[in-house]
Amino acid sequence: MAKLPRSLHGRVVVVTGGGRGIGRAIASALADRGCRVAIGDLDSASAREAAAALGGDAVGLALDVTDRPGFTTFLDEVERRLGPIDVLDNNAGIMAVGPFDDEDDATVVRQLEINLHAVIHGTKEAVRRMKPRGTGHIVNVASSAGKTGVPHLATYCATKHGVVGLSEAVRAELRGTGVEIAVVMPGIVRTELTAGLAEPRGFKASTPEDVAERVVEALEFPRFDVYVPKSIGPTWSVLQVVPRRGREAIARALRIDRALLDADRDARAVYEARAAASAPGAEREREAV
Repeated sequence: MAKLPRSLHGRVVVVTGGGRGIGRAIASALADRGCRVAIGDLDSASAREAAAALGGDAVGLALDVTDRPGFTTFLDEVERRLGPIDVLDNNAGIMAVGPFDDEDDATVVRQLEINLHAVIHGTKEAVRRMKPRGTGHIVNVASSAGKTGVPHLATYCATKHGVVGLSEAVRAELRGTGVEIAVVMPGIVRTELTAGLAEPRGFKASTPEDVAERVVEALEFPRFDVYVPKSIGPTWSVLQVVPRRGREAIARALRIDRALLDADRDARAVYEARAAASAPGAEREREAV
């Protein structure tokens, strides 16, 4: 007998970085399943606009995920308005492209604070709220870069390896509690974040809607590893039995390294400028030291 999907109707869902791109697509897909959605985004106008587009009782609020007390207050406000959180999707993230030795400290701090530290904090907050109720689902958006190393993406890879490792460890701790966790590992997704990147040979870029569909599947039919597209999973498994030199040769043949090395800097300029202003909480903390 085929396994029936879990009903998501009425579930309270929080999506960070939900004002655009992957986060917005996830919020929309879950609202279509009958979820009560709260969107948090540093750009409060985009959060409100995205929530308004969903209709119903969707909520759009300002959220700086690097402001940890503010993140906690945001979750408190969501629960005040919609009820206990059933699903927390830690989606907010940024990506800086360039040679590792040219990357300044501020760029490193922003990526660590948004991509990793905020996910740690969000995951911890979710566990503290969900575990006493014996139910809940955490979705951490990492990247296929969290499983390998890509030139000109060193710090980003480090943060996404951290998200994968965090999720693995928390999954083990949550065993038997009723709280579940999934880690989402997309390849190249056509959003502002990947503007100007070339596609490796044999790999077609996904859309935000593709990622959203896989997230919905992971909630309806719980699974931990969520690859987008699905083919990344078996490809990764096969490559693990190949010696390192062989894996690196295959990556070069597929031009995976060139996707970042040949990035169109002009095409990325608008995104990079916005990303550079995306961690005010982290900047305030550094200034206070």
